[in-house]
Amino acid sequence: AGSGTMGDIPPSQTIYINNLNEKIKKDELKKSLQAVFSQFGKILDVVAAKTYKMRGQAWVVFADVASATSAMRTMNGFPFYDKPMRLAYAVTKSDAVAKLDGSFTPRDASVRQKRKADSQREERESQAARAEEEEERGPPPVTIRTDPTAPPNEILFVQGLPEATTAQMLSMLFQQFPGFKEVRMVEAKPGIAFVEFDSETQASVALSGLQGFRINPTHSMTLSYAKK
Repeated sequence: AGSGTMGDIPPSQTIYINNLNEKIKKDELKKSLQAVFSQFGKILDVVAAKTYKMRGQAWVVFADVASATSAMRTMNGFPFYDKPMRLAYAVTKSDAVAKLDGSFTPRDASVRQKRKADSQREERESQAARAEEEEERGPPPVTIRTDPTAPPNEILFVQGLPEATTAQMLSMLFQQFPGFKEVRMVEAKPGIAFVEFDSETQASVALSGLQGFRINPTHSMTLSYAKK
């Protein structure tokens, strides 16, 4: 076997991540990884382990190699829960998953890979059909009234968030932009938040960078300046 450096491994649609914060619960870790990496392309799967030996590691499986390559370039060393992420291309997807569930044997990996690919294809097709149906129905009416005429300022008003969104997940998205200060969720109204920056200029860069960003297949964010 080679020396295990990144150069030995050809680009793949699966990214292996380590040096993750081990204190984060598995479900929250998976949701946060999905939120941070979905900006690079369609994600088929996020795998995180809860066994002691595999803590601090995860795999993100993209629909294509180009998305994975873009994520590799941008996110290596990204501060995620206060620890810089280390990224590499995974050797193969099925090995990663099989090692997690303890059923890995080199001989039948290709069979399992084909079976997994078939089930993923069916899942993708049904997801695409659902998404088309939802697009035809149009977005649900938004009851929160925003003021599009609010003058530019350093606080952004964010709408269209999934109910499971946490301040931590939003912080990870917005801290990519300079001048980020804090996220304030509105507990009484799930799906909205305020994000504060040091200056109006920095807020406007984040507004244009994340306008319409899809946190998951059914929710895209709407950003505007907060009404003071």
